[in-house]
Formats: sequence, C-alpha cells, structure tokens
Amino acid sequence: MALWSWSELVHACGLQQGTIGPDIEGISIDTRSLAAGDLFVALSGNPGPRFHSSSAHARDGHDFVQLAEKAGAAALLLSRDVGCSLPEIRIENTLDGLWHIGEAGRVRMAGKVIGITGSSGKTTARSWLESILSQQAKTHASRDSFNNHWGVPLSLARMPRDTEYGILEIGMNNPGEIEPLSRLVNPDVALILNVLPVHMGNFDSLDAIRQEKLSITRGLKDGGVLVVHEDIDLNGVSHKDVLTFGRSESCTVSAEVSVEKNKTGVRVSIRGKKYEFQLIPGGEHRVLTSLGCLAVVYALGGDLELACRSLSSLEVPIGRGNLLEISGRFIIDDSYNANPDSMRYALEALYQCQGGRKVALLGEMLELGDGGEQLHASILDACCELDGVITVGEGFANTKTRLGNIHWGHYASAADINPTELAELLHEGDTILVKGSNKVFWVNHFVEALQSALSSRNL
Repeated sequence: MALWSWSELVHACGLQQGTIGPDIEGISIDTRSLAAGDLFVALSGNPGPRFHSSSAHARDGHDFVQLAEKAGAAALLLSRDVGCSLPEIRIENTLDGLWHIGEAGRVRMAGKVIGITGSSGKTTARSWLESILSQQAKTHASRDSFNNHWGVPLSLARMPRDTEYGILEIGMNNPGEIEPLSRLVNPDVALILNVLPVHMGNFDSLDAIRQEKLSITRGLKDGGVLVVHEDIDLNGVSHKDVLTFGRSESCTVSAEVSVEKNKTGVRVSIRGKKYEFQLIPGGEHRVLTSLGCLAVVYALGGDLELACRSLSSLEVPIGRGNLLEISGRFIIDDSYNANPDSMRYALEALYQCQGGRKVALLGEMLELGDGGEQLHASILDACCELDGVITVGEGFANTKTRLGNIHWGHYASAADINPTELAELLHEGDTILVKGSNKVFWVNHFVEALQSALSSRNL
C-alpha cells in the first residue's frame, strides 16, 4: 500500500482536487537521500519568524528540484513555479504544507504515539523503544535526531497508516518550541527523561527549562500518560495520570543495579512485580533510560517480559557512548553531544573501564550561559584520577591549569588535533573517552579519523 494517495495529500494541504498525480511512496526534503517514488518538499533554508533555526541558510529547496527529478521524485510540493514537468501541489508556504501532511498522518493513525523529550538521551530512548516495541507490534519511529520544526512533521508524514506504535522525539533549543510540536504529535504517552542545564544561554534559569520540558503535556491526548524521572518537579502541571521511574522504591518503575566488568545487572520493580535484564555498561544514565523505556511499555500495556529480553540485547546509537576496539586500544565514542550531567555520566563510564590507562578527550559544552566557566571547571575536577586529559575549545581555555601533570594539552578546535599523533600516545589496553558538544567532534567526524589512525599505524 502506498504511503499516501494523491487525493489524500491534496486534501491534507487544504486544497481542492485540481490536478491528477501519483501515489506517493515516501516524503523527502533532501535530494541526497530521496528515493524513487518520493514526494519532494521544497523547503526554504530559513523557516521564518515562527521557528528558531540555528542552521538557517539562504539555500532554497526549489533550487534542487532538478536533482530531485533525476533522483526519481514522483511529485513536488512547491510554493512557486520552477519549470518542472513533475506533478505538483502548490501551496503558499511549503513548511506549512509539511506540517499539514504530518498532522494528517497523525490523525489517520489509529495506534498509539509516544513523544520523547529531555535534555539528554532522547535518541537512545527512541532507538531502544523502537527495538522493544517493534517486536510487539508494527512500529514507526523518527530517524536520526529529527526532533525540531521540520523533523517532527516529516517523521509524522512518513508514518504508515497501519502503524500501531509511533515514536517521536521532541526537542528544543529555545523557549516555546516544545508545545506546538507536542500538539502536532498529540502523544498517548509523553516521556520526559531529564531536565539538565542544556541551552542555558537561551533560558533565564534551569526552572525555565523544566517548564519548557513539561509543556509536552499540553499536547497529550485526553487520558494520556505522562512518564517522568523521579527528580523532575511537576509543580504547575495539572496532568493526573503520571508514572515515575528512578532508583527510589517509591517510583512506579524502580531498580537495583549491580555492575560487573562487561555488563550491568538491573533488577526492576513495577508496582510490586519483579523483572530482570542485563544492560550494556555505560553509567547510571543508561540504566535510567532503560527504566524510562520500561515505564512507557507499562503505560502502553505492552509485554514487559519481552521488553526486558529486548533490553538485554540492545546497543546505543553511534556517538552516544559506544565502546570501540581498534588495535588493542579502546574508544568510548560519546561525541554526539554534551552537557555537564552527561559529561559526568561519561566520565563515570570511563572510570569503570578495566585494563590500561584512562584518558579523556573533552570538548567544550556550548550554550551554558553565564555559569559556563564554572561548569567546565567542575568537569575537570571530576577528572583528577584519570591518567590523561586533553581539552578542546574556549570553554576549557581558562580551566586547563586545574589538571596539573595529567593535562596532555589544550586545543582551540578538534581540527588542530593530529589523529595520528594522538594514536601514538595510546598504549595497548588504554581507553580514551571522546566527549563534547555536537559541533566539536561529531560534525567533524573526529572519531572516524582517530579510528583510521589507530588502524593504519603499526602500534
């Protein structure tokens, strides 16, 4: 069955049937990943005043229509004439059109939808829930980190009509972003993983971030369930059906944990009933993410025994704490992003590693506001028992002297680090943690370069 019929798309965009067009197999906003049979939505690089975008640019999707046609696009969603012979739907604002299609995708889906937010761990939770729930019913989930003003409607627009579980990330960088996305997603279950000092430069206080995260409840379906970590203050939230997860026995989903060399044993209690599973090692945050996922499965009325078996076989998405072994050396790739709490969790995972020396390559944490220097200093204070620390970025520039002899160097950017020289510093059995804000290591593919250097050297 096609993802969308032409008449469905025209109706979703609020238009009268005026043209004849094909059934659509997929929705794309990027010609580089467009598949044959897709509808190509020509978005402007600037979303306009309604949506903040840190990546706004002057490029316009209308300039890539010819590439979309060559890639096999079946039809186009446009706001102006581009001289192309493909069937098209014309609308004043193509981002509005994408939102309309996403809304229609949510309305026609009779299953249950989970919305996930939090300062850290959203993609891991989404990935794990997708793995867990796909073994129980037909499941659709957002890809990568599609959690903003274009990623969320795109994920909904791509959701097949017979989906039984839909899993959507909902992110934010600025005040007022979560509520409209939550209203679009209209979740049956909303999961708030945590509230941390992330994007503090854009908010007045940590409590303002808390309030922004809790605004996900404004999009919850009537009778929907809110799932939150036990430490989150629910003051100001009137929602009644709340499940909590954490380490305290008073939580709806609580756990006792035992850590061994290559595994973490988790014994879970859910309203008096006991469950057990083994989890890949990686620190307290990984355990809490697994408990949040189980709480969601419980809220959905899913199979908890099967969910626990699924958790025992899960990995984490790339760049979220993966342990890599190359030429007898180990890399903890946690390069996707960073905030003070996730930094501490990553260091905790590094301290738990067995074998040789423990080294941290730490990139600065961005958008921390006025308290940024103090927060960076506190991270270095937590490194005092490591064998080596390398710092990158302005955030660590004034704090590097705190480390004494274990400080192996400071660099203005990751581009200044020679991966081959770094590889030569690592001995067999050593473990190096790579952790920093997204723009430090992840976008520069630094871990891949280090892997290549370790593989090619005769160490």
